[in-house]
Amino acid sequence: MESKIYERLQETLYYEKMDNGLQVYVLPKPAFKKAYATFATKYGSVDNHFRVEGGEETQVPDGIAHFLEHKMFEEPEGDIFATFASNGASANAFTSFDQTVYLFSATENIETNLSTLVDFVQRPYFTDENVDKEKGIIGQEINMYADNPDWRVYFGLIEALYSKHPVHIDIAGTVESISTITKETLYSCYNAFYHPSNMLLFVVGGVEPERVFSLIRDNQNAKSYGKQGQIERIFEQEPAEVAEKWKECKLAVSMPKCLFGFKEKTSGLTGTDAVRRDLTTKLMLDLLFGSSTELYQKLYNEDLISDSFSHEFNSSPQYAFSAVGGDTKDPGKLIARIKEEVSAILESGFTAKDFERARKKKIGGYLRMLNSPENIAHEFTRYQFRGGDLFEVLPVYESLTLEDVNERLREHIDWEQMSVSLVVSP
Repeated sequence: MESKIYERLQETLYYEKMDNGLQVYVLPKPAFKKAYATFATKYGSVDNHFRVEGGEETQVPDGIAHFLEHKMFEEPEGDIFATFASNGASANAFTSFDQTVYLFSATENIETNLSTLVDFVQRPYFTDENVDKEKGIIGQEINMYADNPDWRVYFGLIEALYSKHPVHIDIAGTVESISTITKETLYSCYNAFYHPSNMLLFVVGGVEPERVFSLIRDNQNAKSYGKQGQIERIFEQEPAEVAEKWKECKLAVSMPKCLFGFKEKTSGLTGTDAVRRDLTTKLMLDLLFGSSTELYQKLYNEDLISDSFSHEFNSSPQYAFSAVGGDTKDPGKLIARIKEEVSAILESGFTAKDFERARKKKIGGYLRMLNSPENIAHEFTRYQFRGGDLFEVLPVYESLTLEDVNERLREHIDWEQMSVSLVVSP
């Protein structure tokens, strides 16, 4: 067991890599009674074409990572949720573009629940019958999201930005794609991506690190895993330009929804470089579109935006894009005003005063986040899978300069790299 002390944050992180390659991290919070644990695999919706070292190239149906997440909760004797509930825990899971995460929170029976979490994820149970049954359930979920305006405008933007990379494919896939999933394809993906060497267990809260590591050591030593080679993820070359400048979807909405975003031309960033770009970009977007900015107030006073107006930056080594917007009465006028106002800011840059205010706000938000076991767990895993360290964010923020953010502004805001997604009434 190794430890790393983050003196300024007053946190100590414990780490151990199991013999089978599983990475285990524990962040004790002695003042907390609750514990929160995540068991994550570096496997998401974009990983539909791959080759495991020594094996054959494999292409699988869209939506299979999400489908696999659903099926993991089913066991021969019933639903694993009941097991967690009987031990006072609340369990859940989610699939994103690049990871699948299983989790629980509890204030009692922590070690029992931790064993349950690790055991059920490492004990797949797929049959022809339960796979066919799940197709109907997930098909209903897909259709439900197809009628969700917020979901449609968001994925509409990604579809407008990307033409080849699977990030533009809905995480759940389509009714047609999941209809081709079999138990054999599920086992193939499970064996490739759920090997312990591709997974990370993180526990935070009122726990004793040595007891957690002892439990996981014994648990993993009782299981047999052969050595697995590297996973090669195969992606078709994505063009630098956006797929579509303007994409429109018609649904019954009381007010149009409008998102716009910018597609990055630079890819391949990992580790500290990726973390620095993420933090710089998010700070820049807050300076541009945050609720305390002059631009936000102008657009609000002109009745072009509401408090639904927000922004985000989503990235991986293969893709990165921003998404900005919300409800608006006049999408065309909103985009025109955005271009007019942002073009002026591109010329002048941000001021030192605004930069310092926004940076302090970001640092404050980061420090508040460290009081939430749930947020710590999810952010820690996301950073680790991308080669970063959640607990080194503070010095990165402190090292950023006004010049860094102004340079990032002019690099990211490229009107040729912008797409717009709308959901409007028929």
